[in-house]
Amino acid sequence: MYSLLSISKHLILISILAVVAVQLLLTHSVSCLNMTNAYIHHKCYITQGKYEPGSEYEEHLTSIAQTISSTKDLSKGYVMMGFTGDGIFVSVIVQCRGDSHGPKCHSCYATALSGLRRRCPKYKGGIVWYEHCLLEFSGNDTQYQNDYDNNFCMHNPKNVSDDQVDVNNSFNRKWTILLSNLTRKAIKIENNDLTPLYAAGERNFGKYKIYGMVQCTLDITIKGCQECIGHNMVEFQDCLYGKRGGRVLGRSCNFRFELYPFVPNSLKM
Repeated sequence: MYSLLSISKHLILISILAVVAVQLLLTHSVSCLNMTNAYIHHKCYITQGKYEPGSEYEEHLTSIAQTISSTKDLSKGYVMMGFTGDGIFVSVIVQCRGDSHGPKCHSCYATALSGLRRRCPKYKGGIVWYEHCLLEFSGNDTQYQNDYDNNFCMHNPKNVSDDQVDVNNSFNRKWTILLSNLTRKAIKIENNDLTPLYAAGERNFGKYKIYGMVQCTLDITIKGCQECIGHNMVEFQDCLYGKRGGRVLGRSCNFRFELYPFVPNSLKM
């Protein structure tokens, strides 16, 4: 027979375990949906060189960065500003993830601005990726052009076969079809509105669901967006083949697929 003290201890232990379980569940849910704005990667454009402190280049770069900080355009999730004149070209591009507009975009921009300046001090150009946005400084005019020089691939270390998911090409076909369908949705113009160049959705795969997302920066064309995503799906197929999840990020476009939800409001495809 348990004593009252013993029963109390067990009740306390059960309560603690219940709280921990709920906390772990909430943490997992938040992690799955990428609510945190984690740093992903950066690249300094070394070939563009550095600017001198107090130079005209630095003045224009600082002025553009400060203007973007106060602009309402970030409520739309995208801003491109630049200066050209006297042999100087400076541009700053911010692209927030399709579900991260408004205050979340402003917050990501502030984080990315600080992060890029810290990681690429005094470089005329550089790019940094966070979970909710990308930010690029550049001394070269590459706007409206697909950039294939700054792409990179990341994948889940586990193979789909590790979970006994059928991997005889069917899984790879499924996520490829999902991303292709999402690309068509992202570039589709409805009600004469501008295309968002962003889409997220899901697709059944046996007892699993595959979740996907595609996005292009709004300075490239509809055709350029389709070409960018298609190119990267082929270019990085060795990185992504047979993986439980993966993503390719770049200056012009990015995409991702997982076996768990990572953005809110994904649509059935």
